[in-house]
Amino acid sequence: MPGRKQKTGDWGEEVAVRYLLSKGFQILERNYRGEYGGEIDIIAREGNQVVFVEVKSGRTGAYGPPEERITRRKQRQLYKIAGQYIQEHPELKTDFRFDAVIVDGTRNRFEIRHYRNAFYL
Repeated sequence: MPGRKQKTGDWGEEVAVRYLLSKGFQILERNYRGEYGGEIDIIAREGNQVVFVEVKSGRTGAYGPPEERITRRKQRQLYKIAGQYIQEHPELKTDFRFDAVIVDGTRNRFEIRHYRNAFYL
């Protein structure tokens, strides 16, 4: 049975998917797992770009802004997993970028913050 943290994460990802679809993104994958651990929450396409999306949700702010949980270590891990995905999908000969979608609040009242090109390595 998933814990509260997992339920919040799943809810945040669902909100992020609906948000991205409303902005014209095409969802290619969800919860893509890397060969050496870790996952990319959402892989999408916007125009001719593949977008690797990290979703962070927060309910209380007790641990600071959700954005702060996308550490350099996490960014490096996402970059490795994205490289694996690109190698597995050579048909995606296109540009790519890393976005972050933050879902901050509760199910009844929340804010979405979308950071395009959230980080570079």
